[in-house]
Amino acid sequence: MISKDKLKQTLLEQREGILQKPVGVERTILKLVEQKAKLPHVVVLTGLRRSGKSTLLRQLIKKKFQDRDFYYVSFEDERLSNFKAEDFNYEALVELFGEHKIFFIDEIQNITNFQTFVRRFYDAGFKFFITGSSAKLLSTEIGTKLTGRHVDIVVKPFSFAEFLISKNIKVDAPALFKTNTRVELKKNFSEFLVNGGMPEYVQYHDHEILTRVYEDIVIKDIVARYKVDNIKELKELYQYLITTASQRFSYNSLKKFIKIDSANTIKKYIDYLEGTYFISQVSKFDYSLKKQIINDKKVYVVDNGFLSKISIKSTKDQGWLLENLVFTELKKEGDIFYFREKGECDFIVTEFGKAKKAVQVCWDLTQNNREREINGLLEAMNTLKLKTGLILTNDQEEEIISNQEKITIKPVWKWLLEKS
Repeated sequence: MISKDKLKQTLLEQREGILQKPVGVERTILKLVEQKAKLPHVVVLTGLRRSGKSTLLRQLIKKKFQDRDFYYVSFEDERLSNFKAEDFNYEALVELFGEHKIFFIDEIQNITNFQTFVRRFYDAGFKFFITGSSAKLLSTEIGTKLTGRHVDIVVKPFSFAEFLISKNIKVDAPALFKTNTRVELKKNFSEFLVNGGMPEYVQYHDHEILTRVYEDIVIKDIVARYKVDNIKELKELYQYLITTASQRFSYNSLKKFIKIDSANTIKKYIDYLEGTYFISQVSKFDYSLKKQIINDKKVYVVDNGFLSKISIKSTKDQGWLLENLVFTELKKEGDIFYFREKGECDFIVTEFGKAKKAVQVCWDLTQNNREREINGLLEAMNTLKLKTGLILTNDQEEEIISNQEKITIKPVWKWLLEKS
């Protein structure tokens, strides 16, 4: 158990650290966090390691609380590595900073039984903003003690619009039609497509940042948390998944490529990685839940920088990167499936179980693939009774009317900026 004096020293240094932390690029999601802050609920910011959760807390502390009247604790600090919820010394906080009702807590899943501590203080009228890098934090650990008392917000890497802001490039709607601006935007989009939007990587351009995040996810968030014995086979599976992102697979088929005999073990390992927000699994669209479960899956990665730096893909297939990028944006809109019958459509976006959008992704529409891509989209639209469809490309723009259906063809960079 940490001594009171040592705890006070740690808390004081942590508060100084968060107040000295650069505010950075104001995140678009900050407005949503400010709205949720008005509720009495615990506000939970979760998402991938190093995706900007702590910086978002910093922005909230400055903008909403003017850098005062709050408590801040980071359980990412190794000095608190053996800390338990029952060890928490509120008296130390009061002695240092006076009495306040606002808690900001970073990486709270690193302490045992944290949810009991949060519930105890929540019931006493305290307001909490907490961060964590585990989906289990939301679904199980917080849910058991705070059912109906928390709101959850997933923090993602920079969007393309935020990437541009980080480079001091401001874009308004008229600018999209100016030749010089379009050239600059497309140049920056080419960089964003390959390097992604992990905030520290965007700032420092050091590949080690991305590889270190990935290694920390595997070792700290998965191996240590779930007591995985065979690290080699775990890493081999993850390397394969990253390299073959967007391709169909089944848990049984992976046994042919990875030296893991059990499909259940493969599924468990993939679920672990998905629980860190590093990947998302996508099922084939079907109204039958049973068929969704047994049909082949696809995997997409949270940020294109990881595909470029960690994948061992031998070809420079930018269509692959384009599809992954579109998925990360569509995921903000609802649940995502792929469609496959006679043809295939890359993404079906659903909300409350109802299909609301069909999207095809293609680097270039050419004589060789145009009919296939359009027919795959039309089949999905007709099956799901959608009147409009979207084909996203690198740099083509067109509109197609087919019977009663309208298909819009648009560059991804323009689509991203229009959405933002």
